[in-house]
Amino acid sequence: MAHSFHRAARVDEIIEGKPTGLVVEGWPVLLTMSEGQLHAVIDRCTHAASELSTGRIRRGAVMCPLHGARFELATGRCVGGAYKALMLFETRIEGEWIEVAVPDEQPGFEHLPVRARA
Repeated sequence: MAHSFHRAARVDEIIEGKPTGLVVEGWPVLLTMSEGQLHAVIDRCTHAASELSTGRIRRGAVMCPLHGARFELATGRCVGGAYKALMLFETRIEGEWIEVAVPDEQPGFEHLPVRARA
């Protein structure tokens, strides 16, 4: 599967320890800075399909807001559980922009988070 870089956010919009949920070319992306490193993972828990960007970032991991599963941002690996790892996206900084490489094909249903109705 081929991937292409796309502008996702301005560098000054991403704050250390704060998850930011974005849609990049149809793909749900959680973009964050944790422990000085930029990370982009799919914004969908592999267990409950919830948006991880509404969870907390602690010690290099994101916590699912529904059931508390923790996923390492650097590897996508589930910490202390047996859930499937998160899809990772490559990032780069071009001038004042953060770019994220997402698959060229559109995401399938299995990639999209379930959103709660307000």
